[in-house]
Amino acid sequence: MSSLVKNFNIDWKDSVLWAKARYNTLWCLIGCSIGDFGTIAFFQFTGIGWPVLSIMILAIINGLITSILLETVILMRELSFVKALNTAIGMSLISMISMEVAMNSVDVFLTGGAKLNWWVIPFMLLAGYVTPLPYNYWRLKVLGKSCCG
Repeated sequence: MSSLVKNFNIDWKDSVLWAKARYNTLWCLIGCSIGDFGTIAFFQFTGIGWPVLSIMILAIINGLITSILLETVILMRELSFVKALNTAIGMSLISMISMEVAMNSVDVFLTGGAKLNWWVIPFMLLAGYVTPLPYNYWRLKVLGKSCCG
């Protein structure tokens, strides 16, 4: 069995590590939401008739871009621009993609399309936050890798 799997035991009482994972996930959620919600809102308000799947794919791409940009700005407190950008790009795309897919799946499931309504946004944010949280904890615990400080 791989040492990455063998050494993985979730310690639900490890408040320090869980706090760090929650912090990292929150910043990722903020960055992803900016691009994601912005894209969906653009198509919703302009009435441009793209297929829902195309809008959601573009929303995911834009969410990844804005998350990387936000993380770069945060990391520039401690690193040069080039190192901050490289670190942000090297962050876990698995976490960001799972967050984006969860948010967009909830949107399509609850609204039937790529639509932002006041009542759906909290559910999208909750799904986007909870989905990558265990993975972000794992990255911290097993790999010692973190983002956002």
